[in-house]
Amino acid sequence: MTFYNTDLQYRVTLNTNLNLFVVFDKTNENHFATGVTIEQAVNELKKSA
Repeated sequence: MTFYNTDLQYRVTLNTNLNLFVVFDKTNENHFATGVTIEQAVNELKKSA
């Protein structure tokens, strides 16, 4: 599923083994972040941009 934010486009997956959301930058699959919530993962992705 792809989501659009005013700053970036991203794709969200759930790692059920670790119970973490993984957010991938739509333009660069090697740029990703994790978090307990989707919002946390998106914020981490923005920080690392």
